[in-house]
Amino acid sequence: MSGLRRSLPPLLLLLSALCSPARSLRDGPSRIAVVGGGIGGSAAAYFLRQKFGRGVQLHVLEKAAVGGRLDTLDVEGDAYEAGGSVIHPLNLHMKHFVKELGLSVTSAQGGLAGVYNGEEFVFEESSWSFINLLKLLWHYGLNPLRMSMWVEDILDKFMRIYRYQMHDYAFSSNERLLHTLGGDDFTRLLNQTIDEAMQKAGFSQKFINEVVCPAMRVNYGQGVTINGFVGAVSLAGVQSGLWSVKGGNKLVCSGLIYSSKAEVIPGTVVSIEPKTRPRPGRDPALLYHVTYNTSSGLTGDTYDIVVIAAPLGRKMANITFLNFNPPIPQFPNPYHQTVTTLVHGRLNASFFGYRDPQAFHLGSIFTMDNPKLFINSLGVVSPVGDAGGEPPLRSAVWKVFSKEELTKEQLGLLFSSYDAVKVKRWLAYPQYRPPEKFPPIVLHEQLYYLNGLERAASAMEMSAIAARNAALLAFHRWHGHSHSIDQEDLHEKLKTEL
Repeated sequence: MSGLRRSLPPLLLLLSALCSPARSLRDGPSRIAVVGGGIGGSAAAYFLRQKFGRGVQLHVLEKAAVGGRLDTLDVEGDAYEAGGSVIHPLNLHMKHFVKELGLSVTSAQGGLAGVYNGEEFVFEESSWSFINLLKLLWHYGLNPLRMSMWVEDILDKFMRIYRYQMHDYAFSSNERLLHTLGGDDFTRLLNQTIDEAMQKAGFSQKFINEVVCPAMRVNYGQGVTINGFVGAVSLAGVQSGLWSVKGGNKLVCSGLIYSSKAEVIPGTVVSIEPKTRPRPGRDPALLYHVTYNTSSGLTGDTYDIVVIAAPLGRKMANITFLNFNPPIPQFPNPYHQTVTTLVHGRLNASFFGYRDPQAFHLGSIFTMDNPKLFINSLGVVSPVGDAGGEPPLRSAVWKVFSKEELTKEQLGLLFSSYDAVKVKRWLAYPQYRPPEKFPPIVLHEQLYYLNGLERAASAMEMSAIAARNAALLAFHRWHGHSHSIDQEDLHEKLKTEL
């Protein structure tokens, strides 16, 4: 074959080259680092392997356990979700991961719900759906139906991201990504509170206070001052059809890393510094030296591409960026503390105004904004391997969300008796304060940050979307595929191609 190739005339050689399959003018990277082994980092490793192939060496640098903000706590021999707990039926990446990894799912179980204002219940569910419908109409008119339609319209626009990603398109900034999906509507939502957005959409203040605010408090530990976009995501989180992974949602993270064939390196990243390596006859190669702290002390390695999949900030991934020109910007956006407390015990129904404990029938309690209240929500939960929950009349495991760790006195008020208490503090999601300002995705030539999308809304699926975008962006920028980046007008074209 080589002899035949040499005998071809120059013109035929040119034609042969033009007809050959297109090849990148640049070799693929040899080493990639992902900082963080949560859902964002594990999904990034998975998508990077898909795009760059088997030849690249992938390292996931994780300072604690794989799973990040997905974790379980053990209560008397059973494991319970303590971090990200429920997944929406429209979360297509999470659905794909579960199917790809051969995991099982279980439906979210919450029992009958009530909304407590600090003195009494303003709404209580019945076991009869027809009664619930009448109650909702009586209390809130058509607001609940209109809310479902309002949220559905926002989700429909946001789900355009799957078409873009299916066709390998990426975005170089979070602003471009969100504007492409929802235009000025999404910009307005990000620049105003959920309270302002829903008032302008015609929802009653009573409905906002008694239904919307409790949903914000249980899902994001914050009230109706959060931005309108994350507020809509939060309202989607109280819809039906929610599910979780049997055995714990963190199994998705370990499964994705295993599937990506990435090597997990236990270590806390301390600094990242750009370096150049001479290459004979070519421009110097840009590399990144990543220094991390392990049980054996400080060490480091160099990588062609680095993807940061952990929230940057002094209290989070406190990474020093050395000798970058221009300097890497600061990340002052604080994260909100939520405390998860799992209690195996009997609820004190009298605390919620029930004189007869036998009459108490609620399994989930949401709360309105009241400075006297020291909890955001509480509800009966099942072990991660079990689909059903215990009736609240018996001793059960309750999950309590609060801003601060509960005192013994507060636990004594909530529970008439208890056998076990487990506590987990989280810097769980951003402190939302519209108008939202997004950190950049591209920090340097081949240095990417995917957690900035959390400023729009923090959720497992958002991290997966950001991870795929970062992987696609890294691939296209490495190979010079500018036509696959920031194409804002492809929505209708892609719609017809599916």
